[in-house]
Amino acid sequence: MSTHSRPEVPTTITGTPDELVAQIDEARARLAGTIDQLVDRTAPKNVARRTLADIKAKFVTEDGQPRMETIGPVVGGTVVLVGLVVLIRKIVSD
Repeated sequence: MSTHSRPEVPTTITGTPDELVAQIDEARARLAGTIDQLVDRTAPKNVARRTLADIKAKFVTEDGQPRMETIGPVVGGTVVLVGLVVLIRKIVSD
Protein backbone atom coordinates (compact mmCIF):
# COMPACT_ATOMS: atom_id res chain seq x y z
CA MET A 1 0.00 0.00 0.00
CA SER A 2 1.22 3.44 -0.73
CA THR A 3 1.19 6.13 1.90
CA HIS A 4 -0.19 9.52 1.03
CA SER A 5 0.20 12.55 3.22
CA ARG A 6 -3.08 14.04 4.26
CA PRO A 7 -3.74 17.66 3.38
CA GLU A 8 -3.57 20.14 6.20
CA VAL A 9 -7.04 20.60 7.64
CA PRO A 10 -7.69 23.70 9.71
CA THR A 11 -8.76 22.93 13.26
CA THR A 12 -10.69 26.15 13.72
CA ILE A 13 -13.22 27.73 11.46
CA THR A 14 -12.12 31.20 10.49
CA GLY A 15 -12.57 33.47 7.55
CA THR A 16 -15.26 35.18 5.64
CA PRO A 17 -18.25 33.29 4.32
CA ASP A 18 -16.66 33.31 0.85
CA GLU A 19 -13.44 31.82 2.27
CA LEU A 20 -15.44 29.17 4.09
CA VAL A 21 -17.28 28.27 0.89
CA ALA A 22 -13.93 28.03 -0.91
CA GLN A 23 -12.56 25.73 1.83
CA ILE A 24 -15.64 23.53 1.62
CA ASP A 25 -15.34 23.36 -2.17
CA GLU A 26 -11.67 22.36 -1.87
CA ALA A 27 -12.52 19.66 0.66
CA ARG A 28 -15.34 18.41 -1.56
CA ALA A 29 -12.97 18.23 -4.56
CA ARG A 30 -10.39 16.28 -2.51
CA LEU A 31 -13.05 13.85 -1.32
CA ALA A 32 -14.39 13.39 -4.85
CA GLY A 33 -10.87 12.61 -6.07
CA THR A 34 -10.35 10.10 -3.27
CA ILE A 35 -13.67 8.40 -4.02
CA ASP A 36 -12.81 8.22 -7.72
CA GLN A 37 -9.48 6.57 -6.85
CA LEU A 38 -11.21 4.03 -4.59
CA VAL A 39 -13.83 3.22 -7.21
CA ASP A 40 -11.11 2.75 -9.83
CA ARG A 41 -8.98 0.62 -7.51
CA THR A 42 -11.86 -1.68 -6.53
CA ALA A 43 -13.59 -2.03 -9.90
CA PRO A 44 -13.75 -5.78 -10.68
CA LYS A 45 -12.40 -5.28 -14.20
CA ASN A 46 -9.38 -3.36 -12.87
CA VAL A 47 -8.76 -5.89 -10.08
CA ALA A 48 -8.83 -8.70 -12.66
CA ARG A 49 -6.48 -6.76 -14.96
CA ARG A 50 -3.97 -6.16 -12.15
CA THR A 51 -4.16 -9.78 -10.99
CA LEU A 52 -3.58 -11.06 -14.51
CA ALA A 53 -0.62 -8.71 -14.94
CA ASP A 54 0.85 -9.94 -11.63
CA ILE A 55 0.48 -13.59 -12.64
CA LYS A 56 1.89 -12.93 -16.11
CA ALA A 57 4.88 -11.13 -14.57
CA LYS A 58 5.71 -14.31 -12.62
CA PHE A 59 5.92 -16.39 -15.80
CA VAL A 60 7.14 -13.92 -18.47
CA THR A 61 9.93 -11.33 -18.33
CA GLU A 62 9.37 -7.72 -19.34
CA ASP A 63 10.79 -8.43 -22.80
CA GLY A 64 8.42 -11.38 -23.35
CA GLN A 65 10.80 -14.26 -22.59
CA PRO A 66 9.51 -17.16 -20.46
CA ARG A 67 10.80 -17.36 -16.87
CA MET A 68 12.00 -20.95 -16.71
CA GLU A 69 12.81 -20.66 -12.99
CA THR A 70 9.06 -20.28 -12.41
CA ILE A 71 7.64 -22.36 -15.25
CA GLY A 72 9.82 -25.43 -14.53
CA PRO A 73 8.58 -26.09 -11.00
CA VAL A 74 4.94 -25.50 -12.00
CA VAL A 75 5.19 -27.96 -14.90
CA GLY A 76 7.07 -30.46 -12.73
CA GLY A 77 4.48 -30.22 -9.97
CA THR A 78 1.66 -30.68 -12.49
CA VAL A 79 3.31 -33.77 -13.97
CA VAL A 80 3.78 -35.28 -10.50
CA LEU A 81 0.17 -34.53 -9.57
CA VAL A 82 -1.21 -36.08 -12.77
CA GLY A 83 1.05 -39.10 -12.27
CA LEU A 84 -0.24 -39.59 -8.74
CA VAL A 85 -3.86 -39.33 -9.88
CA VAL A 86 -3.26 -41.91 -12.63
CA LEU A 87 -1.45 -44.21 -10.20
CA ILE A 88 -4.19 -43.95 -7.56
CA ARG A 89 -6.92 -44.61 -10.12
CA LYS A 90 -5.03 -47.64 -11.40
CA ILE A 91 -4.60 -49.01 -7.88
CA VAL A 92 -8.25 -48.39 -6.98
CA SER A 93 -9.59 -49.95 -10.20
CA ASP A 94 -7.58 -53.18 -9.75
